Amino acid sequence: MRAAGLLWAALWGLLLPPVTADEGILHASGSGIPPVTKDYCIIYNSSWISLPKSLDNATFRTLENLTSTVLCSSSEVPSDVMKDKAVAVMGGNCTFLEKARIAQSLGAKMLLIASKSRLPTLSDNKTDFEDVTLPVALIRYNDIVDMQLTLGNEVNVTLYSPPLPVFDCSMVVIFLIAVFTVALGGYWSGVAELENLKAIASPGERETRQKKEENVTFTPVTVILFVVICCVMLVLLYFFYKWLVYVIISVFCLASAMSLYNCLAALIGEIPFGQCRIACCNKNIEVRLIFLAVFCIAAAVVWAVFRNEDRWAWILQDILGVAFCLNFIKTLKMPNFKSCVILLGLLLLYDVFFVFITPFITKNGASIMVEVAAGPFGNSEKLPVVIRVPRLEYSASTLCDMPFSLLGFGDIIVPGLLVAYCRRFDVQTSSSSVYYISCTIAYAIGMVLTFIVLALMKTGQPALLYLVPCTLITSSLVAWRRKEMKKFWKGSSYQVGWMP
Repeated sequence: MRAAGLLWAALWGLLLPPVTADEGILHASGSGIPPVTKDYCIIYNSSWISLPKSLDNATFRTLENLTSTVLCSSSEVPSDVMKDKAVAVMGGNCTFLEKARIAQSLGAKMLLIASKSRLPTLSDNKTDFEDVTLPVALIRYNDIVDMQLTLGNEVNVTLYSPPLPVFDCSMVVIFLIAVFTVALGGYWSGVAELENLKAIASPGERETRQKKEENVTFTPVTVILFVVICCVMLVLLYFFYKWLVYVIISVFCLASAMSLYNCLAALIGEIPFGQCRIACCNKNIEVRLIFLAVFCIAAAVVWAVFRNEDRWAWILQDILGVAFCLNFIKTLKMPNFKSCVILLGLLLLYDVFFVFITPFITKNGASIMVEVAAGPFGNSEKLPVVIRVPRLEYSASTLCDMPFSLLGFGDIIVPGLLVAYCRRFDVQTSSSSVYYISCTIAYAIGMVLTFIVLALMKTGQPALLYLVPCTLITSSLVAWRRKEMKKFWKGSSYQVGWMP
């Protein structure tokens, strides 16, 4: 289960941009007193039209709901029903350009094309639209229905596109969660290593300790095999997403419940109260651990049931996700720096290939990693392998497909394994945490660099592209400066001799 969990966590190694190009806002106002207003997501083409940057410069139009027609012929509607109005029609049967020309000829001042599926892009040639002057935008059909139910039959609408925030404060929260998880996971791994070192003096105690820990150690061969399986799984998700996404959700529920139990059990174990036991199956089990197991299972089930509830489900997903990452950083051990270099290096190549190279291979020109991250073919279910924090700066992205800042579990776990190895090496060599602290700081610098590039490029970034060099180079420099590179590269004699 641990290896399987790391597999699908590593599948997501992508930090997504805050918004896709040409997203805007439809601001709707009802006729009540005071008027009720609501905003909706739209997709437009900025090369055809230029929308106002704020509501101060926007012009309101009365909405005419004609979603019962596709507007492929001027005879479908009365000649005067569109005059000086914003018109909503259904997509299909003819091109956007044909709909726009018909609406303009009938006096419409704004055209909204409703879609029941994922909103496509407006990609017709700019030259074809030179004679079209009215704004054209795509909107979800469900939003048109919601508009009528929420605001009434008399609705005034306008379009605008506020400038994208250069930086969203939710990134600070993401940064703190990521650095905290990596640092705590590495520290926890070091605590376990210290207990192992204390137990080595007694062979019987050492055997009991090893059975209790049930650690998994990655050798260079298993690292290479693991990366190959990652590639195969990502391609399978690309082609069979609508089925495999539910497998991933099920695995996440099981793995996160177990991880949350392990994390909380470690804390409860330090509390000297409430240790009453009951006999069950020839074993004495602490009652408090039974209640803890029930609580962890309930938390995972509640998330599974309400996972699409954006108002609060993200909090539960983040708690389960942090526990998942902590547990894996602590239990999945790298035997030496050599294995760390192979794992991080191969996953870096994996990230770069599936983000930057696959667009030249796929038919639609989109990267496999981005397609899987967004849910291919408009699938509403998303992979639960990310830390999510709602965006704090208001923009079109909060209404469209990306209302959250996201960071994949793989961008925490994979560098976290190196941080954990550094912490264990500190314990084994009594080096006063210099490797652990240096690598943790390097991870934080790599995260900052990732956010800077994301803000400048405004396109999905493979975070490992920045995290891997920062952590590997820093760890190497510390080992070289301390003249311990050979020992750091091969691992300590204790680890090589006693790890199962």
